[in-house]
Amino acid sequence: MKNNLGLLLTKRALINPEREAYVDAQSDLRLNFEELNARCNRVANSLVKIGIKPGDRVALALMNSAEFIETYFAIAKIGGVVVPLNWRLVPDELEFILKDSGAETLIFGEEFIDIFCDLHNRGDKTDITTWVQTSGENVTPDFALDYENFRDKSSDSEPKIGAEEDDLLYIMYTSGTTGLPKGVVHSHNTSIWALITFIASTDLHGGDRYLVALPLFHVGSLIPATLNIYWGVTSVVMKEFDPTRAWELIEKEKVTCSLLVPAMLNFMSQVPNVTQYNYSTLRWVQSGAAPLPENIIRVYADWNIEIHQIYGLTECCGPACVINTENALKKIGSTGRTFFHTEGRVVDENGRDCAPEEQGEIWLKGKHIMLEYWNRPDATAESITSDGWLRTGDVAKIDEDGFIYIQDRMKDMIISGAENVYPAEIENVILTHPGVIEVAVIGQPSKKWGESPFAIVVRKDDTIREEDILAHCDGKLARFKLPKGADFIDIIPRNANGKVLKRELREDFPGPAKE
Repeated sequence: MKNNLGLLLTKRALINPEREAYVDAQSDLRLNFEELNARCNRVANSLVKIGIKPGDRVALALMNSAEFIETYFAIAKIGGVVVPLNWRLVPDELEFILKDSGAETLIFGEEFIDIFCDLHNRGDKTDITTWVQTSGENVTPDFALDYENFRDKSSDSEPKIGAEEDDLLYIMYTSGTTGLPKGVVHSHNTSIWALITFIASTDLHGGDRYLVALPLFHVGSLIPATLNIYWGVTSVVMKEFDPTRAWELIEKEKVTCSLLVPAMLNFMSQVPNVTQYNYSTLRWVQSGAAPLPENIIRVYADWNIEIHQIYGLTECCGPACVINTENALKKIGSTGRTFFHTEGRVVDENGRDCAPEEQGEIWLKGKHIMLEYWNRPDATAESITSDGWLRTGDVAKIDEDGFIYIQDRMKDMIISGAENVYPAEIENVILTHPGVIEVAVIGQPSKKWGESPFAIVVRKDDTIREEDILAHCDGKLARFKLPKGADFIDIIPRNANGKVLKRELREDFPGPAKE
């Protein structure tokens, strides 16, 4: 069998055809592996009919759904390259990604009809020539094909496999430190090695039932959902996260495991009378994207729910470090040790290994590391060393027992909820305000989101107010990137090289963020 990620679904459908593969938490659609694979094959054959060839990029703007999963595996089978879109982005941001990726086909959910009508009306601002919209309450626009008709007009026979090994599988865009997103490129090999790495490092069983609550355009959700198919696990999929509904699903569907970000776990802990739900089947929950507060760890421990903290990046296809509940309580603040098949180092500015407890940059290595940044050879060279180490840009330390502690972010990234937010993106927007001279954006602690952006502005005159800055950002940035507040100073502190001293600003404006 060729090393093609799409064939994992083909193989699973042969081994466990009747096992439940997919449960839709909203519509109660239920598909076994044979049914899911048949739908996937119809999509694949339909894509071939419209001319999709190996290497062609196909963009997906879909909420969590069977359509996302079947389309992802369909594109993989025929050798296309998936470009998953963060549907929380505004049209200007999506326009850049579509143009940069060179995608000519777009499949989007009917929830986003206004956004994509806007993009369609921009003409050659993107290269999209084929538009496909999922069915729903909204009428399919004249320029788009109806997804169900598009899918169901084709045979469910296995398509010709169009990619393998180091052929590209997807380009996942992350916010860029210079204001422009970068496309992280993964192959069939790097993605499958990410699955192998997870399996070797986590307690996941065939027949488990996994709650998929994070959006599938995130690597932190896409890889587990793919892993579920690889390992014969049922995906219980939430279109959108709701804390009360999450507890209901855990009870109703006998969920055994999940991955949730700290903000989700916090929201779930505040649901009244949590103990009324039967969560006895829940064996563990992984938590990533940001350090989990000690009080949340202890709350779930009191409920006999294991929390396994993880650390990962899009650039390493997800897995980097993991810690179990026992050690999370013993090693408060640690993200654990590196995953199986993953090497980790903390190095100084000269690339030499740091001593225990000494801060440095964490470097990672493994077969799941990205190939490159799409069309960004300089950025690739800056991030991947000649001998294959990924420079994460995160400041960390390792203790005497080999446990890793993430200290800070060299790239000044803010993690708000499960979303990565780079200050430069927000700063570039605020600088277009005619009354702004300088600006620096930092993260402030938030009870709800972990961190929220906060703008520190040097203004031309005192008539500029906080609400003017916030209103200027509205509509130009995705909602999760919008600053929650702003303040004004006369001079932004910089070092001798002109670099903004954001550590000093974080001390001067400690928050907490406005909720």
